Amino acid sequence: MKLYQEQELKIYNSLTNQKEVFKPINEGHVGMYVCGPTVYSNVHLGNVRTFMSFDMIFRYLTHLGYKVRYVRNITDVGHLENDADEGEDRIAKKARLEELEPMEIVQRYTVDFHEILQKFNFHPPSIEPTATGHIIQQIEIVKTILEKGYAYEVNGSVYFDVLKFNETHEYGKLSNRKVEDLVHNTRALDGQSDKKNPQDFALWKKAEEKHIMHWPSPWSEGFPGWHLECTAMSTKYLGDKFDIHGGGMDLKFPHHECEIAQNEASKGTSPVNYWMHANMLTLNGKKMAKSTGNNILPGEIFSGKNKNLTKGFAASVARFFMMQANYRSILDFSNDALLASEKGFNKLMEAIKTLYGLKPVGDKTTFNLSVWKRGCYDALNDDFNTPILIADLFEAVRFINLLKDGKETILAEDLASLKESMHAFVFDILGLEQQSGSDDDGDALSGVVELLINLRNEARANKDFATSDKIRDELLALGIQLKDGKDGTSFSVE
Repeated sequence: MKLYQEQELKIYNSLTNQKEVFKPINEGHVGMYVCGPTVYSNVHLGNVRTFMSFDMIFRYLTHLGYKVRYVRNITDVGHLENDADEGEDRIAKKARLEELEPMEIVQRYTVDFHEILQKFNFHPPSIEPTATGHIIQQIEIVKTILEKGYAYEVNGSVYFDVLKFNETHEYGKLSNRKVEDLVHNTRALDGQSDKKNPQDFALWKKAEEKHIMHWPSPWSEGFPGWHLECTAMSTKYLGDKFDIHGGGMDLKFPHHECEIAQNEASKGTSPVNYWMHANMLTLNGKKMAKSTGNNILPGEIFSGKNKNLTKGFAASVARFFMMQANYRSILDFSNDALLASEKGFNKLMEAIKTLYGLKPVGDKTTFNLSVWKRGCYDALNDDFNTPILIADLFEAVRFINLLKDGKETILAEDLASLKESMHAFVFDILGLEQQSGSDDDGDALSGVVELLINLRNEARANKDFATSDKIRDELLALGIQLKDGKDGTSFSVE
């Protein structure tokens, strides 16, 4: 019996604005599509948080026993500067400014994207398609939408007719926008646009002479609209209707709204059963922005080379910090928050290290393991509520430390189960790793602390309690806590 058959997973569906019991289209299989990065610059920390949320979701679904096909795309053409079908392609503009080929820009920042995600211990998606690799599929979808009467061609460009579509469908249902309000709140076209209405969006754009990236089509030498690529790639690999579509909250409108419209116009069906959106990341209570300097790149977390940080942090500390908030909540990133998370992370890792070294003791288990495990699964089944899961994990940490001190007991079978469960929740699902740093560094630290423990023991034997207390207190100030027990003195790094 698969684990998913024992669980009732609920997912918050952005389309219905409520939690719903998850029922995949095909039993035992999950199709999940997540909008990936536009690779014209280093990956933004807010995007990392979004991808990290779906990495955790991918991990949990896999843990439950589902066979998951996880598709996350790379946007390497068609994403214009202002998302309103005007301006330069972001990648082409970067290529022009740096005097490089567009695919050199794509390659540089795709490599950067993968390196950053690898440091944060992401699982790779099942498929990572690119927009440029699916031009033919996009052209075919444009043809179908034209044939169905929901688009029009002007001067070599093709636009989706939102008002025509809305006569028989509901444009705006994901973002709770009404077309009438969109019309009322949009400025009139200035005569320079080929669109019939401001709400219409490009399916295919005719390339100007200066535009570097273009392909032949029935309408012009041009390039696909940004929204079209995700419709083409998601349906190619997951089918006309699939289980989960994810992305950042900022993509709900217009990007995901346009995807729904394109799919309904071309395929005759709404593409997704569960729409999921991760919330934004702020820095020191304000929106992240390069222009104001209130910004931090993922790599700067590791090096500490950013004015907002006092030191560098391990990737797993930052991941642990992000997992302490539900993916749908706004999360504020700060140096103080990372320092606090580092302490919690170290405490968790120290407890796991202790757990691996424990042996069964006593004739009963003084911890209700089944209730604890049920609570961990209940948290994850409640729309992937990782902060509640982490709180439950620290219940186990307390028990582990009491076990170490001889104040609790556990049977062999329960000890094995606790080890297995802690490994699954901490490493397999949350995706945390033991603190970075070489074994040599750890050995050197242990050696130094053991030397100081020996000096402290000598001081205590000579009744030099002032020196003994000074060693203990100064180590504590450095985050190293000494613990005196019947078997001698041990230490933990807080």
